[in-house]
Parts: sequence; structure tokens; C-alpha cells
Amino acid sequence: MTTITKNTKIEEINQELMDDTASKISVKGMDIWYGSFQAIKEVTMKIRPNTVTAFIGPSGCGKSTFLRLFNRMNDYIENFHFDGKVKIDGVNIYGKKINIDELRKKVGMVFQKPNPFPKSIFENVAYGLRIQGIRDKKLIAARVENSLKQVALWDEVKDDLKKSALALSGGQQQRLCIARTLAVEPSVILMDEPTSALDPISTASIEELIYKLKEKYTIIIVTHNMQQASRISDYTAFFYMGNLIEYNKTKLIFTKPEKKRTENYISGKFG
Repeated sequence: MTTITKNTKIEEINQELMDDTASKISVKGMDIWYGSFQAIKEVTMKIRPNTVTAFIGPSGCGKSTFLRLFNRMNDYIENFHFDGKVKIDGVNIYGKKINIDELRKKVGMVFQKPNPFPKSIFENVAYGLRIQGIRDKKLIAARVENSLKQVALWDEVKDDLKKSALALSGGQQQRLCIARTLAVEPSVILMDEPTSALDPISTASIEELIYKLKEKYTIIIVTHNMQQASRISDYTAFFYMGNLIEYNKTKLIFTKPEKKRTENYISGKFG
């Protein structure tokens, strides 16, 4: 299969991103292995700030592996090794002088299933701030309130902040987890199937939230839901068997895909 660096159309999109504005995230020649298994094959791409980029593709295609590059979550996986470069705001995040804790403040993560801590609503959102050593009660309270307002949860919980987060509904818990991420003021938010465990109403609420959050954050979302990708993302990257097959503006991916394999996937012929 043709590699990403030889895919003219993807190179054109990458160039467009660079010409229009400085890229927020830049990946060059990325190969990822788990032992002898190669999960990602020579991927190069650039992601524009204040956009939503969706990673789509069948299970096992490498999209979640690629997502975890940006906050170095793959570091915890046995036999993980890679070749290539990842830069955020022009800084090589795999450089020897990188403080991983500082990186993860900048690059927040929202997981597939809501994972609130067995603490109060307030303490869930404040957790990251306390870990950072922040002790200013007024600052913490302000950050908690602001974060809950950003995820449209404040009016629902403001009179009961001491209640256990585990008592919230699934959709509320996921919004709480997003608020917890926002409290430490990241610039990038990674979302790995953030609505797959939610009902349609909660899913719609999270999608609306994602659309609003891109005003302040750069968001990358992994999703199996083609309709979701088409609704909320500005750009879509289609992965298949570790290769980046096509990367373009979402509207074009879903209406005029360049690759037959992309067309077959989004039309439901495989996947």
C-alpha cells in the first residue's frame, strides 16, 4: 500500500494547514511498534489549532494508538517503540527534556467510559489543581465553577457540589470528566470514543459541548460513529491497518472521498 508520505492528496491538505495558520500538532514519519507488530506505518500529518479532528476507521486500525501519542500514554504499554517526531506548538514532546506531567496538563484526555473519582463533584474537578500543588481556595473554587459552566453542568449541580460524583447520570459523569480536564487549563483535548457508553440524549449534549469547546481548545476525537464525525469535526482522518488512507476536510471525506477504500468504509461496505 502507498505510504502516507507518498499520498499527494494528504500532503496537499497538510500544506494547506501550514499555509493557512501555524499547526498546533505536527507528526512526521511516525512508525509505531508493539514488539514486532507494527501498529502505525509512516504517518505524517498536521492538525490546525481550534479545530475538531476525527479519527475514524475499523477496530484495530491504529487510531487510538495514534491518539495516545499526543499525551504519551503509549509509554505505559510493554514493548512500545516508535520512529518519527511529534511536535505540539513546535516542541518535540518526545525530547529528553520533556516533563511528562507538564505535558499531560497541556494535553488532556477523556476516555470511552466516564471515570469520575469516588469523591464529591467539587473534588473531582479540583483534583488536578490539588495535584499541581495549588492551595488557593478562591482560585480552586473559581476554576471549578468555570469548568462546570464550560460543560453546561454548573446549573445542574451548583447547589449540591458535595454530592458524590458517582450519583450523577452517565452523561453528567462524562461532562464532569471533561470539566476535570478543563480545570487544569490544557490547550489540547484528546477524546477516545467519549460517547460510546452514553444514551442518544447524552451523546447529543456531549457533541454540542465539543463543538463549542473548539473555540478555546484543539480537539481530537476517535469515533466509530460516522454520523458523529460528520456532525462535529472540521477534519477527518481515515485509518486502515495502521495506514492513514485519507485526511481531508470532513465535508469532502463524506461527500467526495478520494480513495475507494474510504468510500467503502463510510458507506458501510466494510468495518
